Amino acid sequence: MPVAAALCGVRVRYGPLEALHGVDLAFPAAAVTVLLGRNGSGRTSALHALAGVVPLSGGRVCWRGRDVTGLSVHRRVRLGLALVPAERGVFGSLTVAENLGLGGAGRAEVPAEVLEAFPELSALLPRRAGTLSGGQRQLVAVGRALGARPDLLLLDEPERGLAPAVAARLHAVLLAGAAGGRTVVLAVQSLPRSLAGAAAVHVLHRGEVVFSGEPGEALPGRFTPTP
Repeated sequence: MPVAAALCGVRVRYGPLEALHGVDLAFPAAAVTVLLGRNGSGRTSALHALAGVVPLSGGRVCWRGRDVTGLSVHRRVRLGLALVPAERGVFGSLTVAENLGLGGAGRAEVPAEVLEAFPELSALLPRRAGTLSGGQRQLVAVGRALGARPDLLLLDEPERGLAPAVAARLHAVLLAGAAGGRTVVLAVQSLPRSLAGAAAVHVLHRGEVVFSGEPGEALPGRFTPTP
């Protein structure tokens, strides 16, 4: 399976603390990759390194066979990357419709495919995003990213605050997008059964990769799938 993006010997530091210790990770093209691990494992730092949110203290980031380590977040976004952070992923002063329209690649209207995937957003369109619950804000952030139709979609705990049925539907949307050619990387604490169709799972622990394989192989007994 061809590789769309990779972290090669990546190190990330926050002051005196090193969050990633020379991590090597490969993300297959047109597939879903799961970064699995507990809080503090380095999952978020790996996503942020891919997106250019944090500077590297070592190593490099490659995307489509090109070294993009020196590219800013904005340049990576223009190349087709979208990041959904675990928190603060919406503009609270804007309405839901305005937030979703920002992802429309120059289109002011709300992308129809977003409302088809998440019809519960339809009733929220006129509301200010800052008045929504945490789960609703997360769904708006995911919807805006999907509306941008990115080639590389990065999501940090996108299920946070979502009902299990909605989270499972989100996973189905991500898997369908990968089947259509999109490369997806998401970070989660535990592996749900609705992500059993992912191509690869990487388990991180204290800034290092301790396992790489398929979902069914992800360290049985320590990282067991949840319902």
